[in-house]
Amino acid sequence: MERLNHYIDGRTIQPRGGEYLHGHDPRTGQAVTEVARGNAVDVDTAVAAAKRAFPAWAAMRPSVRGRILMEIARMIRATASEIAVLECRDSGKSTTQAKAEIDLCAQYFELYGGLVNAIPGQNINLGAGYHSYTRREPFGVVGAILPWNTPINCAGRSCTPALAAGNTVVVKPSEATSSSLLRLAELAVTRCGMPPGVLNVVTGLGQEVGEAIVKHRDVRKVTFTGSIATGRRVAHLAAERVIPVVLELGGKSPDIVFADADLDAATPSVVRGFLMHAGQICIAGTRILVERSIHDRFVDAMKQEMKKYVVGDDTGTVGPMTTRAQFEKVQAYFEIARAEGAVAEAGGHCAKEPRLNGGWFVAPTLYTGVSNDMRIAREEIFGPVGCVIPFEDEEQAVAIANDNETGLAAGIWTRDLARAHRVAARLEAGQIYVNEYWAGGVETPIGGYKMSGYGREKGLEALYEYTQVKCVTMRIA
Repeated sequence: MERLNHYIDGRTIQPRGGEYLHGHDPRTGQAVTEVARGNAVDVDTAVAAAKRAFPAWAAMRPSVRGRILMEIARMIRATASEIAVLECRDSGKSTTQAKAEIDLCAQYFELYGGLVNAIPGQNINLGAGYHSYTRREPFGVVGAILPWNTPINCAGRSCTPALAAGNTVVVKPSEATSSSLLRLAELAVTRCGMPPGVLNVVTGLGQEVGEAIVKHRDVRKVTFTGSIATGRRVAHLAAERVIPVVLELGGKSPDIVFADADLDAATPSVVRGFLMHAGQICIAGTRILVERSIHDRFVDAMKQEMKKYVVGDDTGTVGPMTTRAQFEKVQAYFEIARAEGAVAEAGGHCAKEPRLNGGWFVAPTLYTGVSNDMRIAREEIFGPVGCVIPFEDEEQAVAIANDNETGLAAGIWTRDLARAHRVAARLEAGQIYVNEYWAGGVETPIGGYKMSGYGREKGLEALYEYTQVKCVTMRIA
């Protein structure tokens, strides 16, 4: 069984407390790794290393930082097969899915490696006799707390803009999916010229490592991706220290299908919208709002499309739940759906294939007979589960879509571009997809409305998130 230790100051370091957690392969349910169980002392060691590395990293010419980030991108692509093995083992993803996320991680390093010179200042005209301007400067040590569902993707998304802006980073991956980030950090230092201490990885539990990061006196900003409940805790701890936070939290995103939509195009994209990564993604389009006149026809089309999805390990298109706790949570929602009177048009149970016994697999599931006040329509299930809700007209579609405490994403399907713009303007969500769910890329900002969080990741906006503005005004006459 492989033993994973922290990566701090360019070195592999054992946990100060000497304790380890078991990491499991979701495809079998078997323990396959021992993951260092960090504590506040380990966090203090990592933050101290990041603080020492900060002055030189921040003072480095941006183009030089950019070249290091670009070199890391090349390294990620060159070692994609090696990293994919770790990603698949920890998260249960197929090799194809893992390599797609690894490619996204490389794209983040490429994007921000190229944007390092694009951090602007501003000249302010105060009239004769004054010169006033602004500077965008890094915070210092940034703490990043990552989720278990898309580990290498989120590592690139959360850490790279912070590094590009001149910050150093202490990152805590999920204890369930630590392997790929540990390997990336090691390769960044040993092969790509990243100075030791710039990127540090401390593994362990959120209550022990995550909280220690947020509470640490030398951490100047925090980014967190995860559940609303934990996000509240992170925000509370950060507020006590009066430090800024980027929060990307849960969602129950609506995907709205109007009667005039191109249903042949909509069907595969809507299904993929809630089945990709086995539904374990915050912006999944799990509330499928369908205009009543096409409801039955569209449900039948989705059921046929779902037959193309195969539950399985490396050969399947729908992998397992990444943790046992999530596997049990999804099963509990199947019982809730039955009690609420929803109709399972597909799935509604764990995967039944004997070859999958022992793994944390559930069948792709589609419910009808759902109203927006049901728990399965209001609460984030975080599994391969879609709920179909009929609507009568545009006004009702918008009302249902907005009737949720979250607002991370939304989809719109229509041939009427005026309607698309009109509805997009009224939806309370941070990103809107029109006629293609998951449209966009690393260049397009992501973030939430309402309980889905605040701050933005991806794109140029993320680079701004990791800088603070200083205004300099001088009398010159």
